[in-house]
Amino acid sequence: MNAVFHPTYFPNIAHFVAMLQTKHVVFEIHDNFLKQTYRTRTHIYAANGKLLLNIPVIHSQKNRQQYKDVKVSKDYKWQDLHWKSLLSAYRTSPFFEYYEDELYPVFNTKTEFILDFNLKCFEVICDCLQLEVNTRETKHYQSSYENNLDFRYLVNAKKEYFKPFDTYTQVFDDKHGFINNLSVLDLLFNEGPNTLNYLESQKLNPI
Repeated sequence: MNAVFHPTYFPNIAHFVAMLQTKHVVFEIHDNFLKQTYRTRTHIYAANGKLLLNIPVIHSQKNRQQYKDVKVSKDYKWQDLHWKSLLSAYRTSPFFEYYEDELYPVFNTKTEFILDFNLKCFEVICDCLQLEVNTRETKHYQSSYENNLDFRYLVNAKKEYFKPFDTYTQVFDDKHGFINNLSVLDLLFNEGPNTLNYLESQKLNPI
């Protein structure tokens, strides 16, 4: 069964759990761009708790833009800021140094379009996990699908759709407890090679 997803900024755990339960991943690239979604944001676990990393983009004030046409703003050094945030949050985690060299180029290479950047993030995570995912991109927009699972709703950053996943050890959980469904980066830095086993063992139990 194919499943349709929006490419997001270092997808959260729910995205990857859903992807691993399908045979083919279809990336939606012809939808209209909406603000305040996981297209431009992800959450990590920092010293003070849940931390939002947000990518600034250039919005059109006149017409709607398709996701594939939205450009990243060049007015902010957000890549430097995000990398420093990851260093601060995870440099004491068990596996940050193990994946650091693979991830650093993502934050040190300029990109023009947010979609291209998010697809690169997905590719790098798959490389870290040594995971092969059959992917393709949509050729046009469809509001609904009859023969494919539609997980595009997971792009909504304001709502949780599934019951909490199993806990794992997080760097600051002694201060703030377990934080559910963060960016897959949190799982990767804390669980390392066990990340894939964890993702495959999780269930999508609707709230």
